[in-house]
Amino acid sequence: MREILITDPDALAREQLLDLLESQHKVCVASCAGEALELMNQRDFDLVVADMNLSRQQESQFLKVAREVGVILTTAFGTIEDAVQAMQDGAIDFLTKPFSDEQITLAIERALETRDLLQENQNLREALDDRLRMDNMIATDAKVQSVFKQVKAVAKTRTTVLVTGESGTGKTLLARAIHSQSGRSNGPFIEVNCGALPESLLESELFGHVRGAFTGAVKDRPGKFELANEGTIFLDEIGTSSPAFQVKLLRVLQDRVLERVGGTEATPVDVRVILATNQDLTAEVSEGRFREDLYYRINVVAVEMPPLRERPADISLLAENFLRRFTRETGKNLRGFDKLAMDQLIHAQWPGNVRQLENVIERAVVLTENQIITPEDLPAELNNTASDPMTNSTDMVTRTETLPLKKALEAPEKLIIQQALDRHGRNRQDTARSLEINRSTLFNKMRKYGLL
Repeated sequence: MREILITDPDALAREQLLDLLESQHKVCVASCAGEALELMNQRDFDLVVADMNLSRQQESQFLKVAREVGVILTTAFGTIEDAVQAMQDGAIDFLTKPFSDEQITLAIERALETRDLLQENQNLREALDDRLRMDNMIATDAKVQSVFKQVKAVAKTRTTVLVTGESGTGKTLLARAIHSQSGRSNGPFIEVNCGALPESLLESELFGHVRGAFTGAVKDRPGKFELANEGTIFLDEIGTSSPAFQVKLLRVLQDRVLERVGGTEATPVDVRVILATNQDLTAEVSEGRFREDLYYRINVVAVEMPPLRERPADISLLAENFLRRFTRETGKNLRGFDKLAMDQLIHAQWPGNVRQLENVIERAVVLTENQIITPEDLPAELNNTASDPMTNSTDMVTRTETLPLKKALEAPEKLIIQQALDRHGRNRQDTARSLEINRSTLFNKMRKYGLL
């Protein structure tokens, strides 16, 4: 039987409803808002039938609680405006006194059916979210769903995880998901981009240093590994690390101890290690640039994030998700994408993967003056990524002839860098060498064009 709470200052009205409903439902009665609130705090009701004047005594608090349960408002002095306002305040139904037994019975049946339907939809959404989401990640693609299953299986362990995939596919988000679902979730999560630090600083940054270890080392300083104790450390772009660093990392993984730069004392560390790379480490091993023993040590559980172009079914899902987030952040009132804009998003190649898609949607939300995202709100180069890059670079120069030269050259420069990255397996050192620029310049341009 369903439990219904009747709240009405009129004792006769309460008794009449009690007599009518108690044969089919469990019924409680309250004469004032305070009594009703106390009962709702003590018991879980399926529905509240409340006199509108009662709710006005403590309107804000009462309706806030009653809305969560489901409420039918009644009144002896109702108008159309009152009914509209009641529904806007969250009431399921609104009845004007006097009402017949059939009217209130039917209203209660409808309200309970509505509540059941809402609860069923909520359960389905939660089940769907549990299947499609992992922390801040969302996907329907079977490959990514398989990744989610791997993460759930490995998260509770201490096992080292190697996350591979192109830049922008979500490797950092995946590392955070592993940490948040692990027993170390209350501990620190320390992220280090090995490719962004000069080799001379990487060891000191990760392992710390003692006073006098080098010029400028004026005091002892703990490294990221020590700061991540009892938590997780995430080493991104591990494929760019030097042989000397790889030796020290191997010792940490094997013995769970480290030595600060310039020091001799072994410091134990209790830390979960997650690593990521966009390079083919087996090729790096065969070329002698990555230690084979370290590769086998970190490749205990390997998780590969597929590029966005291989999961087109997720593009619309991700785009809608980003649209909702940036709409909230900007305070705009956007309803979605028109068909042409969504088709353009789905058929683009996305060399920058999910990160590039996120940036494109943020740009569109910020710049659009419409309530619907149209192709005019999207970057022109999205039209070009589905066909031949060399043809596209010429087309883009032609289309942007009236732009300043520096601006007009950005699109072909981005394509040239993307081609070079693909040709060298996204190895930044080899890419920079082939383009005859240094690694820091390449890194800055990749960040500028959303290619990280």
